[in-house]
Amino acid sequence: MINIIIDEFTPCLKDACTGELVQTEVIRVRRKSFLKKYNKKNGWYTNWEKLADENEIYALVVEGSVDIQGLIAVAKNEDMKAVYISWMCTSPENNKQITDDVRYLGVGGHLFAIAAKKSIDFGYDGYMYGFAANQKLLEHYVDVFNGEVIAVLHPHQFAIDEDGARKIMEVYDYEWTDEEI
Repeated sequence: MINIIIDEFTPCLKDACTGELVQTEVIRVRRKSFLKKYNKKNGWYTNWEKLADENEIYALVVEGSVDIQGLIAVAKNEDMKAVYISWMCTSPENNKQITDDVRYLGVGGHLFAIAAKKSIDFGYDGYMYGFAANQKLLEHYVDVFNGEVIAVLHPHQFAIDEDGARKIMEVYDYEWTDEEI
Protein backbone atom coordinates (compact mmCIF):
# COMPACT_ATOMS: atom_id res chain seq x y z
CA MET A 1 0.00 0.00 0.00
CA ILE A 2 1.29 3.42 -0.89
CA ASN A 3 0.15 6.17 1.43
CA ILE A 4 2.30 9.22 0.73
CA ILE A 5 1.79 12.66 -0.72
CA ILE A 6 4.38 14.00 -3.13
CA ASP A 7 4.80 17.38 -1.51
CA GLU A 8 7.75 18.90 -3.34
CA PHE A 9 10.16 18.05 -6.14
CA THR A 10 13.58 18.58 -4.63
CA PRO A 11 16.85 16.76 -5.37
CA CYS A 12 17.58 16.41 -1.64
CA LEU A 13 15.33 16.50 1.35
CA LYS A 14 14.33 20.02 2.26
CA ASP A 15 14.07 21.09 5.89
CA ALA A 16 10.49 22.36 6.14
CA CYS A 17 11.44 25.07 8.68
CA THR A 18 14.73 26.43 7.32
CA GLY A 19 14.55 25.53 3.62
CA GLU A 20 18.01 23.96 3.93
CA LEU A 21 18.70 21.00 1.63
CA VAL A 22 19.83 17.85 3.42
CA GLN A 23 21.75 15.07 1.67
CA THR A 24 20.35 11.55 1.87
CA GLU A 25 21.43 7.94 1.62
CA VAL A 26 19.62 4.69 0.99
CA ILE A 27 20.29 1.78 3.31
CA ARG A 28 18.96 -1.74 2.91
CA VAL A 29 17.26 -3.02 6.05
CA ARG A 30 17.46 -6.77 6.57
CA ARG A 31 17.18 -7.23 10.33
CA LYS A 32 13.66 -7.92 11.48
CA SER A 33 14.68 -6.98 15.01
CA PHE A 34 15.45 -3.47 13.74
CA LEU A 35 12.20 -3.25 11.74
CA LYS A 36 10.12 -4.32 14.74
CA LYS A 37 10.01 -0.74 16.04
CA TYR A 38 8.40 0.50 12.81
CA ASN A 39 4.75 -0.51 13.13
CA LYS A 40 1.10 0.52 13.04
CA LYS A 41 1.11 1.60 16.67
CA ASN A 42 3.63 4.38 16.12
CA GLY A 43 2.48 5.77 12.77
CA TRP A 44 4.22 3.55 10.20
CA TYR A 45 0.91 2.08 8.87
CA THR A 46 2.01 -1.55 8.90
CA ASN A 47 4.29 -3.88 10.80
CA TRP A 48 7.46 -3.59 8.74
CA GLU A 49 9.17 -6.65 10.21
CA LYS A 50 6.54 -8.87 8.56
CA LEU A 51 7.29 -7.36 5.16
CA ALA A 52 10.92 -8.51 5.30
CA ASP A 53 10.00 -12.11 4.47
CA GLU A 54 8.89 -11.39 0.91
CA ASN A 55 10.36 -7.97 0.13
CA GLU A 56 13.55 -6.00 0.01
CA ILE A 57 13.23 -3.08 2.41
CA TYR A 58 15.08 0.18 2.01
CA ALA A 59 15.32 3.18 4.30
CA LEU A 60 15.84 6.75 3.19
CA VAL A 61 18.08 8.34 5.81
CA VAL A 62 19.79 11.64 6.42
CA GLU A 63 23.36 11.20 5.17
CA GLY A 64 25.72 9.74 7.76
CA SER A 65 22.96 8.60 10.10
CA VAL A 66 20.26 6.01 10.55
CA ASP A 67 17.69 8.78 11.00
CA ILE A 68 14.97 7.13 8.88
CA GLN A 69 12.76 9.54 6.96
CA GLY A 70 10.88 6.92 4.93
CA LEU A 71 10.66 3.20 4.24
CA ILE A 72 9.88 1.26 1.09
CA ALA A 73 9.32 -2.47 0.54
CA VAL A 74 9.73 -3.76 -3.01
CA ALA A 75 9.58 -7.16 -4.66
CA LYS A 76 10.43 -8.49 -8.10
CA ASN A 77 7.45 -9.50 -10.20
CA GLU A 78 8.81 -11.51 -13.08
CA ASP A 79 5.32 -12.10 -14.54
CA MET A 80 4.66 -8.35 -14.83
CA LYS A 81 8.31 -7.51 -15.58
CA ALA A 82 8.03 -4.82 -12.92
CA VAL A 83 8.88 -3.92 -9.38
CA TYR A 84 5.93 -4.29 -7.06
CA ILE A 85 5.87 -1.62 -4.37
CA SER A 86 4.42 -3.57 -1.46
CA TRP A 87 4.54 -0.68 1.00
CA MET A 88 5.84 2.84 1.04
CA CYS A 89 5.49 5.49 3.71
CA THR A 90 7.20 8.50 5.17
CA SER A 91 8.13 8.71 8.83
CA PRO A 92 5.30 10.01 11.00
CA GLU A 93 7.14 13.32 11.44
CA ASN A 94 7.18 13.79 7.63
CA ASN A 95 3.62 12.61 7.02
CA LYS A 96 1.28 15.45 6.07
CA GLN A 97 -1.65 13.15 6.82
CA ILE A 98 -0.56 12.94 10.47
CA THR A 99 1.04 16.32 11.20
CA ASP A 100 0.88 19.88 9.91
CA ASP A 101 4.48 20.52 10.95
CA VAL A 102 6.50 18.13 8.79
CA ARG A 103 10.25 17.92 9.30
CA TYR A 104 11.39 17.27 5.71
CA LEU A 105 9.81 17.76 2.30
CA GLY A 106 10.60 15.50 -0.66
CA VAL A 107 10.57 12.13 1.10
CA GLY A 108 7.83 10.55 -1.02
CA GLY A 109 9.46 11.33 -4.33
CA HIS A 110 12.74 9.91 -3.09
CA LEU A 111 11.00 6.66 -2.21
CA PHE A 112 9.56 6.39 -5.73
CA ALA A 113 13.08 7.02 -7.09
CA ILE A 114 14.34 4.09 -5.02
CA ALA A 115 11.64 1.87 -6.54
CA ALA A 116 12.61 3.05 -10.02
CA LYS A 117 16.28 2.24 -9.41
CA LYS A 118 15.44 -1.23 -8.07
CA SER A 119 13.30 -1.84 -11.15
CA ILE A 120 16.25 -0.98 -13.36
CA ASP A 121 18.57 -3.14 -11.24
CA PHE A 122 16.17 -6.07 -11.68
CA GLY A 123 16.08 -5.58 -15.46
CA TYR A 124 12.59 -4.03 -15.70
CA ASP A 125 13.72 -0.64 -17.12
CA GLY A 126 12.04 1.31 -14.31
CA TYR A 127 8.55 -0.12 -14.66
CA MET A 128 6.81 -0.29 -11.26
CA TYR A 129 3.36 -0.72 -9.85
CA GLY A 130 1.53 -0.66 -6.55
CA PHE A 131 -1.73 0.12 -4.82
CA ALA A 132 -2.63 3.61 -3.66
CA ALA A 133 -4.28 3.75 -0.25
CA ASN A 134 -7.35 5.55 -1.63
CA GLN A 135 -8.85 7.18 -4.71
CA LYS A 136 -7.46 10.63 -3.89
CA LEU A 137 -3.89 9.30 -3.68
CA LEU A 138 -4.40 7.26 -6.86
CA GLU A 139 -5.37 10.43 -8.72
CA HIS A 140 -2.41 12.22 -7.13
CA TYR A 141 0.10 9.62 -8.47
CA VAL A 142 -1.50 9.73 -11.91
CA ASP A 143 -1.23 13.54 -11.96
CA VAL A 144 2.23 13.90 -10.43
CA PHE A 145 4.04 10.99 -12.11
CA ASN A 146 1.86 10.45 -15.18
CA GLY A 147 0.96 7.09 -13.66
CA GLU A 148 -1.57 4.83 -15.32
CA VAL A 149 -4.55 3.34 -13.55
CA ILE A 150 -4.58 -0.41 -14.22
CA ALA A 151 -7.06 -1.49 -11.51
CA VAL A 152 -6.71 -5.21 -12.26
CA LEU A 153 -5.97 -6.59 -8.81
CA HIS A 154 -7.30 -3.63 -6.81
CA PRO A 155 -9.38 -0.54 -7.69
CA HIS A 156 -6.46 1.73 -6.76
CA GLN A 157 -3.77 -0.19 -8.63
CA PHE A 158 -1.51 1.98 -10.78
CA ALA A 159 1.72 1.69 -12.72
CA ILE A 160 4.52 4.03 -13.64
CA ASP A 161 6.24 3.22 -16.91
CA GLU A 162 9.87 3.51 -17.93
CA ASP A 163 9.59 7.14 -19.04
CA GLY A 164 7.92 8.13 -15.79
CA ALA A 165 10.60 6.30 -13.81
CA ARG A 166 13.36 8.05 -15.73
CA LYS A 167 11.81 11.46 -15.00
CA ILE A 168 11.55 10.62 -11.30
CA MET A 169 15.19 9.53 -11.18
CA GLU A 170 16.29 12.76 -12.90
CA VAL A 171 14.83 14.85 -10.06
CA TYR A 172 15.78 12.98 -6.92
CA ASP A 173 19.34 12.55 -5.74
CA TYR A 174 20.71 10.32 -3.00
CA GLU A 175 23.71 8.14 -2.27
CA TRP A 176 23.18 4.40 -2.57
CA THR A 177 25.26 2.78 0.17
CA ASP A 178 26.41 -0.79 0.62
CA GLU A 179 25.60 -0.37 4.29
CA GLU A 180 22.90 -2.62 5.69
CA ILE A 181 21.03 -2.69 8.94
